[in-house]
Amino acid sequence: MKIHFFEVEDWEKLYLEKKIKDLGIEGEVAFTKEPLDDTSVELYRDINVAVVFIYSKLSKEVIDRLPNLKLIITRSTGYDHIDVAYAKQKSITVCNVPGYGNNTVAEYTFALILALARKFKPMIERTSKGIFSRDGLTGIDIMGKTIGVIGAGRIGRHVIRIAYGFGMKILVYDRSKDQDLIDKYGVEYVSLEDLLRMSDIVTIHVPYNKATHHLINRFNIKLMKLDAMLINTSRGAVVEIEAIVQALKEGRLAGGVGLDTFEAEDVWIEEEFLKRDDIPAIKLKKAMEAFYVLHSENVIVSPHNAYNTKDALYRILDITLENLQSFTQGVCKNVVTEV
Repeated sequence: MKIHFFEVEDWEKLYLEKKIKDLGIEGEVAFTKEPLDDTSVELYRDINVAVVFIYSKLSKEVIDRLPNLKLIITRSTGYDHIDVAYAKQKSITVCNVPGYGNNTVAEYTFALILALARKFKPMIERTSKGIFSRDGLTGIDIMGKTIGVIGAGRIGRHVIRIAYGFGMKILVYDRSKDQDLIDKYGVEYVSLEDLLRMSDIVTIHVPYNKATHHLINRFNIKLMKLDAMLINTSRGAVVEIEAIVQALKEGRLAGGVGLDTFEAEDVWIEEEFLKRDDIPAIKLKKAMEAFYVLHSENVIVSPHNAYNTKDALYRILDITLENLQSFTQGVCKNVVTEV
């Protein structure tokens, strides 16, 4: 069995090599720092297992060019970078890594909320220049504010727990109600429209799929309070980037915007930008709109950093190897079924 790990850093390689040996996983194992996509796939035509991260793009075309592929493992919870439906048609198993960073991403969510509430971005930029004036740096308390949590899954539950500790009123929009959250944290389930209308802070914790594409868009974003705050640590295309740009230009979302991911973000990743000369015009347009967002004083943008702690990174690798080992034993773990 030929197993190839993509987007692997040196320290990850050392850890994986030792763990693979300790676990007795057999096969020809190789590593690369580069992603797997349509520009590199010909180099890996004979692999049986592809272990990837979020910047690898396993489209129908890429999958078709890997005739021996039997298993795809993504070292992430999200899997919108993989054509899962087509992989299923080709009898290729797709596994993900759920649960590795539930508290990790929730903590980062509140790091963004607190940074915006207390105007860390302009404060740090100002003090780094030796300016210690407090003019324009008046923030807000979050105690007593209403937080709207879109998606009360693994991560959303931790956000709710933290919000309760801060003394916030908690609204939730989700496909189903959890009585435990209602009893324990006083959660109120509402429609998406009501959540947007009533919340001081809106934070998003849903997977990306057809149902969540542009869940927040140029139409419903107008329902939000003028001084509301918007946080997205889920997937970029859950929020229409044009909606944020338009809202900021109109003086809305005055509470700030915190984005750990956004549409067309890969254009701003240097390696991706330099190696491609065929970026579609629509993608470039979205990237330029994102550029506007990046330079707004009340916007904080980070490079998919919410999951990035030592604790979470080791959990990712351990669960990845559990997935690989279970596949070799004929009983697959964490198989993606939603397409």
